[in-house]
Amino acid sequence: MKKIILTAFIVATVLYAGAADSTLAATPPMGWNSWNHFACRVTAADVRAAADAIAANGMKDAGYVYVNIDDCWEGTRDAAGKIQPNEKFGDMKALADYVHSKGLKIGIYSSPGPKTCAGYEGSYGHEEQDAQQYADWGFDYLKYDWCSAEKVYQRSEMEAVYKKMHDALVRTGRPIVFSLCQYGFGRVWRWGASVGGNLWRTTEDISDLYDRMSVIGFDQDGLEPFAGPGHWNDPDMLEVGNGKMNHDEYITHMSLWVLLAAPLLAGNDLSQMSQETLDILTNKEVIAVDQDAKGVQGRRIAAEGPLEVWAKPLADGGIAVGLFNRGESVNPVKVNFKQIGAKESSKVRDLWAHKDLGSFTGNYTTDIPRHGGVLIKVQ
Repeated sequence: MKKIILTAFIVATVLYAGAADSTLAATPPMGWNSWNHFACRVTAADVRAAADAIAANGMKDAGYVYVNIDDCWEGTRDAAGKIQPNEKFGDMKALADYVHSKGLKIGIYSSPGPKTCAGYEGSYGHEEQDAQQYADWGFDYLKYDWCSAEKVYQRSEMEAVYKKMHDALVRTGRPIVFSLCQYGFGRVWRWGASVGGNLWRTTEDISDLYDRMSVIGFDQDGLEPFAGPGHWNDPDMLEVGNGKMNHDEYITHMSLWVLLAAPLLAGNDLSQMSQETLDILTNKEVIAVDQDAKGVQGRRIAAEGPLEVWAKPLADGGIAVGLFNRGESVNPVKVNFKQIGAKESSKVRDLWAHKDLGSFTGNYTTDIPRHGGVLIKVQ
């Protein structure tokens, strides 16, 4: 059994190795994105405030690097066709310089269609110009959202459309992480890396509701062969701290995302954040699971009704294990060491509590609250 499990994980790490530039996003990107909290209300001041917060509150030290502007920054094009920011943003190079001055990187957003999701200017017919403009401003990350591309392209053209922008980005000479946002259409995980994607959305939009978050997260099982250094499955941004889930549900959210080797892009208002939220976002032992050098996406090992066990092998030989209760009352959840390829007698550490729990023989069981999760390391 152990040999079978380990072989599956090895396949997961190498199947698509080398298809995308693994020097970019060698581990899943970490940072912040403006959409989940601010949507179209976002301004340059909000972006600066996010950069200030990340630099000062421990998030930068925990690994959060990217400060990403989503939709609604765009203005019109000038006489030469160059995209200009709207009045809420003004000087984009100055904004990028400010974020860089904090030791951080900055991201921007567009669509391959004529309009973005919110109806602003897209990149259709201006791919080379826009890529160069982003590079000239000093951007480090592009989220490229399908949206109105549906009006000018067939879905069968999607791969070529995304490769066109990737190639334009490469020609700028500036390293820019390329995030494909097309909601998992056409099984993007099978071709996203081949068109230069460093990450690709595997699902439609998340929301700050347990039912939505859990469906997205737990449905990622089976996609692990397509993730690895430089190219990651993206189940969408984090909702931690936006207020519509409770503490146990946010613990489940974060635990599941790190096991999935998902990009960790906070989506809350970082300038007004509780200590509880900050503690979830900055737990370094938990983040280490996501950023592990082995670059393996975890998978479901066992399920019984609403109870699930997920595992992710780590570079140091340990195994990160998530025990989840999707049910409506407290339930015990057990991990069988043989099922995850661990030794019969293994040590267990609670990563959320930063606590060694001791050595156990054969299995480990713990009670988990409704919609809750526990993240342990089995060594």
